[in-house]
Amino acid sequence: MSDASNNLEHDLAQLELDERGYLTRRDQWEPWVAERMATDDEVDLTPAHWEIIEFLQAYYDEFKMAPPMRVLVKAVAVRLGSEKGESRYLYRLFPDGPAKQACRYAGLPRPVSCI
Repeated sequence: MSDASNNLEHDLAQLELDERGYLTRRDQWEPWVAERMATDDEVDLTPAHWEIIEFLQAYYDEFKMAPPMRVLVKAVAVRLGSEKGESRYLYRLFPDGPAKQACRYAGLPRPVSCI
């Protein structure tokens, strides 16, 4: 559970979050981080969520940046199919904004174009 001091705690691990709730160190990301953040947001992660989270991590590893929304939609369509590369589909999974919410769950920095 997140606390007021911008930390995410689990068992013996305590991870530092920035002021917007993103991990400050990507190398500390583990699946429980996404689960905890999603629980805090009242989102139940499904295989469809994990597919986008894993896609974002692979994208970040390749391009060294988190994609803004427009790029995310196009890249998902190319790699996962046109039905998944639609804004509506992605917003159903991540209602607080697919680029920023999914990147947060994936342990990535906030996309530069997100306000």
